[in-house]
Amino acid sequence: MTAAISTIAVPQRLLRGDRRPRVALVGRARTGKSSLFLAASSTSPQHRRLLRDGDAYGECLVDIGLEQISLVDLPAVDSLHSLSAHDRILVKYLLWGDRWPPVAAHEAEQPTVAFHSPDVLIQVVDATALQRDLELTLELTLLGRPLVIALNRVDEARRKGLYINTGALADRLGVPVVATVAHMGLGVAELFRAALGAARSGTVPVTQSPSEYIDEALKPLRALVARPEVGDAFQVPWRFLLMQLAENNDYFLQELGCHFSQLLPEVLAARRAAERYLPRPLSDELHADRHHRAALLFENVTRFGGLADAGRWQRLLDGVFLHPRWGLVGSLAVFALVLLMVFKVSTMLDGWTAAPLVEWAQRWQPASTAGVVGRAVLDGLIGLVGIVIPYMLPLVLLLVALEESGIMHRVAFVVDRGFHRIGLHGGVAAPFLVGLGCNVPAISMVAATSSGKDRIVATLLLAFVPCSARSAIILAMGGKYLGALGVFAIFALTFVVLTVLGGLLARRYADLAVGLIQEIPPYALPRWRGLLAKTWERTRDIVTIVTPLLVAGSVLLALLNHFGADRTINLLLSPITHWWLGLPVLLGVPILFGVLRKELSLLMVYQALGTMEIVPLLDWVQIATFLVFITFYIPCVSTFAVMLRTIGARQAWFSIGLSVAVALLISGAVRLLLEMWCVLLP
Repeated sequence: MTAAISTIAVPQRLLRGDRRPRVALVGRARTGKSSLFLAASSTSPQHRRLLRDGDAYGECLVDIGLEQISLVDLPAVDSLHSLSAHDRILVKYLLWGDRWPPVAAHEAEQPTVAFHSPDVLIQVVDATALQRDLELTLELTLLGRPLVIALNRVDEARRKGLYINTGALADRLGVPVVATVAHMGLGVAELFRAALGAARSGTVPVTQSPSEYIDEALKPLRALVARPEVGDAFQVPWRFLLMQLAENNDYFLQELGCHFSQLLPEVLAARRAAERYLPRPLSDELHADRHHRAALLFENVTRFGGLADAGRWQRLLDGVFLHPRWGLVGSLAVFALVLLMVFKVSTMLDGWTAAPLVEWAQRWQPASTAGVVGRAVLDGLIGLVGIVIPYMLPLVLLLVALEESGIMHRVAFVVDRGFHRIGLHGGVAAPFLVGLGCNVPAISMVAATSSGKDRIVATLLLAFVPCSARSAIILAMGGKYLGALGVFAIFALTFVVLTVLGGLLARRYADLAVGLIQEIPPYALPRWRGLLAKTWERTRDIVTIVTPLLVAGSVLLALLNHFGADRTINLLLSPITHWWLGLPVLLGVPILFGVLRKELSLLMVYQALGTMEIVPLLDWVQIATFLVFITFYIPCVSTFAVMLRTIGARQAWFSIGLSVAVALLISGAVRLLLEMWCVLLP
């Protein structure tokens, strides 16, 4: 099968590092601005204040393909006129960042933290209240900075019968307009790609001048504002300063009087002269004109009509998978399907494939060293069949089909906030589900779909996700001797440990935290050619890495047992097995060498104890302690080998040390608590 070759255009100068643009989200309250920030932010965004008395803002780095932006979620603002104290601080930072001009140098409170003025502004607009937001848009166009409009809540507008022509709106404003549904992640990737394009081109919005009669009345005032000394002192676009001096009596007029006292009477006289040509006071006329121009713009780019049938079933599915509340139900249904595949279908396939092979191999009981090695090689290959056919191939094929259909991307977006609690993005949800079958392809998926902190933290946490082999041991031994409640408690403990470790690892790698935009592709029917190609791509590590290690592990275990070296190993491990875990000394080898063949750990226990009925030799506390240790102990040597390739030797060895430490700590604590329970409640 020949894979198709795709070409990706790479810009000559990537916007990363020192060339990374600063993109600021601005807009009124309740337009979805914060939802948009959450959809793209990292797991640990920074929160600071604009001066001591200013509102808080959030900031984080966000990867967009090969490029990167610094995304800032600024406080809400309704208008750039008649500024409150908090809005005045926001406007200063929009205009100047932390480098205030001469007119602001005398102020008592100066910027204390680095804040580069934004390179691009993204105004988040509520599509259901577009006309009101367009007034703020007309004001933002005067700032002379690249602007992108995020037309949010288009789904609600469509339900109300309001249709907005984004192309016409973009042409009239001279800025990109992208339709979004922030809380569903729709249009978010396109929005930030448009912001990158605006940063690269540096194109500013089309000049939005007032009506001709107002423009004529403001000519004397414009001549005063255009003086070079005024421009050098304020360092703002002259059109913005003109509107501020014409309409308001607050900050900019006061600073003009403070620094150009001889010019203030002329400005006031020019305002009075303009008012003689107008039917209303100048400030009222300018406000009414801005409202009128926003209303005309709204009428020219919108229409009202009935609900469209096109795309209705897609919107219904999005209501299931992307709804802020009900989307979790759709995600849980996907998780249930995957778990059904792992514990039902895979078990059935195992009975048809690996189980008959194991029964057939049991007839061969060699006594010579060569025969023992041959039997070990056969066991290793049977173990490979038992992993790949029942668990790995069906599970990976199912998840690839969900990805190709667009469903998995929506699940990843919905669970993104939940994964933030363990320091990850929702994009790693699929690898975690694959990890329930086998950790090896799960880690390979993480390496293929993530980078930086997400790759490291997800790989380290996947070592603690109970794969099918560990789950089989828990279900077989725990289900028989601890009951359903005991099995549930072990899996619940795993979830708690994953959550706590995720938070700790997120802090350890906080400097690598970068936001990630979840792509929401359109729905599509998967094609078999693509399914098989991607399935092979994600499972080929089995052939190159896992197969040799499984065979080598089987040979090593067989030789240890053949030459009786297990007794020495058990004696050396007795401080851990007997003193710390309270287990029989004979379980040293099954515990230590279970990493070579995790699926044979239970069989090794039976062989070490000499019986299939272990209750006379182990009490329920010892069984629980052993199962907890096996759950958190090193998954297998194959997992370690894949880690070496994907996250490097240093992080792979750190994972080994972390697994051993967590397994010893948690199992020792469980043993202590259960023994205390037995003493208090005999």
